[in-house]
Amino acid sequence: MMRGMLRVAFVVLLASCGPVAYVGQVTLKADDAVEAARVSEAEKYSPYWWTRATQYLHMARDVAAHADYQGANHFGRLATEAAEKAKAEADDPARRAQVNAVAPAKPGDKGEPVAPAKNPKDDIAPAKDSQ
Repeated sequence: MMRGMLRVAFVVLLASCGPVAYVGQVTLKADDAVEAARVSEAEKYSPYWWTRATQYLHMARDVAAHADYQGANHFGRLATEAAEKAKAEADDPARRAQVNAVAPAKPGDKGEPVAPAKNPKDDIAPAKDSQ
């Protein structure tokens, strides 16, 4: 009975330790979530949430390097949340069809380039008379 209580007390002490919580939140959860989003090609189909997830993960590691594990866990949770949203958005078939349907710009009817709309030579102011 006493050994069981000691084990429970030891586990509770470990769970309240900052680096242990960091390992669970950032190293395990956030890394796995960002990796799952990468596999789903979130950088292409969900660039906003992908960038947010990777930047929060980077920030979590940076803050942890300064031994601020509470702050690192906060950024780890934000990275996990953003990575899950990126994965969900990247896995959405409608989103994939929308991104894949965007075609590059084509030349106009007569083969002229699309931009600029005006001829740049017409917009040049005349040079001042040199005396």
